[in-house]
Amino acid sequence: MKLINIGFGNLINANRLVAIVSPESAPIKRIIQDSKERGMLIDATHGRRTRAVIITDSDHVILTYLQSETVANRLNDYDDGLDEEDGENDEQ
Repeated sequence: MKLINIGFGNLINANRLVAIVSPESAPIKRIIQDSKERGMLIDATHGRRTRAVIITDSDHVILTYLQSETVANRLNDYDDGLDEEDGENDEQ
């Protein structure tokens, strides 16, 4: 299990992540509102402006102040680490 930092020491499981989207569109705003009503919203912004919305495979919706690109880069860094580990295992 790999955890990705989404700001302020908050971490999410990279394997459960489905999408990272911008909070600006009306459909995403509806998703946020619906998840809030269902008790599935996790606000990790610490009072700052929401810049990215993370959707997980368990239908949790996570709000973060980090930009989508920043979260995606952290996810890609995780994926690169997996590739390196796989290469090391093949050599042994």
